[in-house]
Amino acid sequence: MRTPLPFVMLLFLGLCAAGAIHAQISNPIPSPVVKRGLSVEIREVARLPETRGLRPADQDVTPAGWARVSYVRDLPDGRRFANDSRGFLYLLDRNNQPSVYANVGAAFPFAVYNRLESGFIGFDFHPEFAQNGLFYTVHGEREMGNPATPHFIPPGFTRADVTYHNVITEWRTPNPAANTFEGTRRELLRVAHVVANLTHPFGHLEFNPTSKPGAPDYGLLYTSGSDLGFSNGGGPHASNPGQTQRLDTVIGAILRIDPRSPSVSGGMKGLGDYTIPPVNKFAADGDPRTLGEIYAYGFRNAHRLSWDLTDGTLFASDIGMNNIEEINIVHNGNNYGWMKREGLFENGVTRPGGALNQLFPLPAEILDGRVKDEFTYPVAMYDHNDGQAVTGGFAYYGQITALRGKFIFGDIVRGRLFVADLAEMKKADDGIPQTVAPVEELQLYVRDQGGNRTYVTLRELIEGANGATVTRADLHISRSRGGELFITSRQDGWIRMLVP
Repeated sequence: MRTPLPFVMLLFLGLCAAGAIHAQISNPIPSPVVKRGLSVEIREVARLPETRGLRPADQDVTPAGWARVSYVRDLPDGRRFANDSRGFLYLLDRNNQPSVYANVGAAFPFAVYNRLESGFIGFDFHPEFAQNGLFYTVHGEREMGNPATPHFIPPGFTRADVTYHNVITEWRTPNPAANTFEGTRRELLRVAHVVANLTHPFGHLEFNPTSKPGAPDYGLLYTSGSDLGFSNGGGPHASNPGQTQRLDTVIGAILRIDPRSPSVSGGMKGLGDYTIPPVNKFAADGDPRTLGEIYAYGFRNAHRLSWDLTDGTLFASDIGMNNIEEINIVHNGNNYGWMKREGLFENGVTRPGGALNQLFPLPAEILDGRVKDEFTYPVAMYDHNDGQAVTGGFAYYGQITALRGKFIFGDIVRGRLFVADLAEMKKADDGIPQTVAPVEELQLYVRDQGGNRTYVTLRELIEGANGATVTRADLHISRSRGGELFITSRQDGWIRMLVP
């Protein structure tokens, strides 16, 4: 039996579909996300150093001086790494004391640091890092004065329209066991922004942790799926729905590439200096009008990806526009709807005279699955009554008993943590839009020296650490090698962990 939406929402959608098909929806999910008693302790692990002042004042968006942490990653050899988007990759020792492993920012004089997701945004290590010494980074650069030429400019635009660059770099060290980086680098891909701000840049790089040597997916690098600001980036090129449903552009697409140069692999060259995997659907379709590096498309900002370590299910957290935040299960070649869809609704921008902040119900026969359209719909979602921007999540199988078999995610701005049942989410991947897993809020608490609990929010923890009010939590979630979850913020430099 599939898991339906909560009854109130299902009734609401049914009435909309049956009696007011053309009526705009003002409150897409009337039932709020609630706390049902599920709670977990959060504990401080490490704090990265203050780095404000190391970049020009007009190039630094965060008032607080602490490191702007986005990712924590563990290597098989036990070493732990974390980034500061101001340009530093840190190594944490066994006592979680940080030292600089690589000054990434020093290599990129045109890097941009004045947006929330900017600078040295993301990184990941090759699954054979211990042997080949390879890791990968993604960062943003300004166009002005930049001598580098983008490998890709959105269709219909020229170099004169370019405002920023998204850059993926491969780093190679001859001594992978060393605790500081020395080595070389190679540029894999440089993609142009053509909107006013560095909005929704490439922010994620990830290897499939469930893939083993010899498997088709092994050693292939995934990127986030971003609209590169075309939804709301400002200027004359914003809100351009014609850019988001194309297969001759990387806009809105999750890419999957073989990071090896074609000169090494002998395979098909991509847009940049990498190889297109022949297992990608659009690499095997024989159509020269489609980009073979596209794995899936139709996302607004699927800025985080993760895999269920038990069965290889790929999840994407897609940040919505004015209304819906969603978790998707991602399949090779599928279309996830943006800008035509937001959640399981039609977005108004595709209607004559319509706007991005409008939602309309799907026809009843699509909503209940009697008629299939070309889109793949979310398996969990919430609306802007409960948050503003979904952050990445993970299937949890760690030591916290109450969370096992759950998908843990959250809201970047408000700092709330949410939980959905993994089995329900996978059942919801059935082609029927209205089948969506229920979501509840996870409560956090800290313990004093006597073991007494105090319930807190992430914002309260950040404000306590900074001694000042924050307007957004900047929540991000990472997973340890042992399967436990790190909670970080770009506001206070702390790495925290959910603990048994």
